[in-house]
Amino acid sequence: MQHILELATNTPMGLFDITSDIEKLLELSKIDEGIVNVYAQGATAAIMIQENWDDSVQSDVINLLNKLIPNGIWLHDQQDGNGDAHLKAGIIGPSETLPVIKGKLGLSTWQNIFFCEFDGPRPNRRIVVTINSTG
Repeated sequence: MQHILELATNTPMGLFDITSDIEKLLELSKIDEGIVNVYAQGATAAIMIQENWDDSVQSDVINLLNKLIPNGIWLHDQQDGNGDAHLKAGIIGPSETLPVIKGKLGLSTWQNIFFCEFDGPRPNRRIVVTINSTG
């Protein structure tokens, strides 16, 4: 099963919790055992599994990336001013793969799935969710 999620982002950089969207798709699939792959289409976006309880963790991720990869100093900035967004997305990575265990995402209590926006705001970001059964 494969589905495209669409997401509008409202900030230049941010982590957007998409866990409930993925859980709904998994429930529709009726798969009991397998894997879910979540893939961000776009060279300036990423997918991350991170702490879900305290929003300061998501802010810390953005702050760390901004310190490591500041805006405005990269060769690509001469093209369209978003060289840092490409580098941040590349470091985090475009996808995550999770196990399906007894019909549920194999996340721990404190983990959620986040879409990472590094070049927003954007009216339409696409996330490809692929669910495969291994049972």
